[in-house]
Amino acid sequence: MAKRERVLRMSVEQPLWRALTAYRVLTMLYAVGLFATAYEEFTRPWVAVAYYAVLGVWTLTTLPRVANAARCTKRFLAADLTVAVTGILLTPVADAHERVQAGGPTLPSIWTAGAVLAFAIKGGWRWAALASGLVAVANLIERGSPARDTVHNVILVCIASVAIGYVVEVARASERTLARALEIEAATRERERLARDIHDSVLQVLAMVQRRGAVIGGEAAELGRMAGEQEVALRTLVSGGLVPVSRVSEDAAEGAVVRAVDEQPEESGPVDLRALLAPYAGAKVSLAEPGAPVPLAPVAAREVAAAVGAALDNVRKHAGEQARAWILVEDEPDEVIVTVRDDGPGIPEGRLAQAEGEGRLGVALSIRGRLRDLGGSAELISVPGQGTEVELKVPKDVTNVRGKAERR
Repeated sequence: MAKRERVLRMSVEQPLWRALTAYRVLTMLYAVGLFATAYEEFTRPWVAVAYYAVLGVWTLTTLPRVANAARCTKRFLAADLTVAVTGILLTPVADAHERVQAGGPTLPSIWTAGAVLAFAIKGGWRWAALASGLVAVANLIERGSPARDTVHNVILVCIASVAIGYVVEVARASERTLARALEIEAATRERERLARDIHDSVLQVLAMVQRRGAVIGGEAAELGRMAGEQEVALRTLVSGGLVPVSRVSEDAAEGAVVRAVDEQPEESGPVDLRALLAPYAGAKVSLAEPGAPVPLAPVAAREVAAAVGAALDNVRKHAGEQARAWILVEDEPDEVIVTVRDDGPGIPEGRLAQAEGEGRLGVALSIRGRLRDLGGSAELISVPGQGTEVELKVPKDVTNVRGKAERR
């Protein structure tokens, strides 16, 4: 049994969450160690002890909260930043005034940066700027004046957190791009697998029904004809695939939003002529085309396809319903040649000139006129009893044909 591939979402930011978890524990221990070495210099050490007790319990009990982005909610981020800001504002209450004015560390010390980094990893550089701004205000209030060392520390935390937030946003965008590429690759492989299965089963059955129906005759012949038409249609669908959709990713505060939108062909880019000719293929119309795309300007490709359709209409109208037709596409270096040939009775000599004189201008306008406007040519060769051949030639460097084509 064939295995289907699934694209599992990867998280390039998960290592950042693990690093943040370790950072919070280590910086909490560092802040407690700083206090322990300067315990006798505090005017109200019991305030610092109470704060460190809260800080230790908060840090250890909230470790699961900083394990990933899903658990790190806005409410937790707000509470975590409140703990950091409260510790900064309590520093003048617990520590000596001289130490504060001399630039001594705040109670949470560098643990505060962990709270800001959580904002950066969760919400990007904008959230980081907001959190670092609040920390800056708290530090200025704690110090009482914008001292040089305080401003230096505030700017350092702000720049580091904003930079990390920006890197996280870029990493998330790259992750989405990679995931989309993997989805396309998996879908392509699945389509190829289905194409092989269909070719080995359904298409062969339809071909067999067509052959057997032609041999048996009667109603079975009609059933065989319908099976042949479905075989050609299914083969075209399998080889060409479905019309792709584009996905537009939008960055929002809650994460990435992906929308599927219809993809419209761009008028400025080349169009594969094979895609426009494929619908003409059927039980009585065979299409032979190159294995590689046949690019043409959009207007030129549509006009050539319309001329081919007009030629096939003439086959059905004048050669009969049972007549067969063949379409041959040739991609030359400077031009594209499309030949439409049928096995009908052919056109009597002088009949086209007579039709133009009577006002019936199907070949003159629908075929020759279209190619003339494109700078190409349409040559019609017909021998009574041997069918008709229409050769369409269009140059690849078609320019300034849009107006002529749209006026038709």
